Amino acid sequence: VQLQASGGGSVEVGGSLRLSCAASGSRFYINDMNWHRQAPGKQRELVAGITSSGSTNYADSVKGRFTISRDNAKNTVTLQMNSLKPEDTAVYYCEADYGVLGDTWVQGRTWGQGTQVTVSS
Repeated sequence: VQLQASGGGSVEVGGSLRLSCAASGSRFYINDMNWHRQAPGKQRELVAGITSSGSTNYADSVKGRFTISRDNAKNTVTLQMNSLKPEDTAVYYCEADYGVLGDTWVQGRTWGQGTQVTVSS
């Protein structure tokens, strides 16, 4: 299973950006999907997550500003980011827990390539 992220870019403080991530492969299903971010000199942190049933969780720093959603039919996850702040500047990564059918079902975790988000004041 592979993830392809898109979106990101540069915006001014208070602006909005939308990140998308699509899973591809064969004979697979996706469980939890998450967005993480890593700022220069900092550890990677979980920003938002969504289960296959649509339950969501957010880092305190983004609650009320970011919204995660998914389309199970298309195996995509989206992160709508509003009211962006300079401290949101980071490389954002999507991640998914999946199952893939071989001789049996095998579970795993995969990451998309990072996409840069830069918020300037």
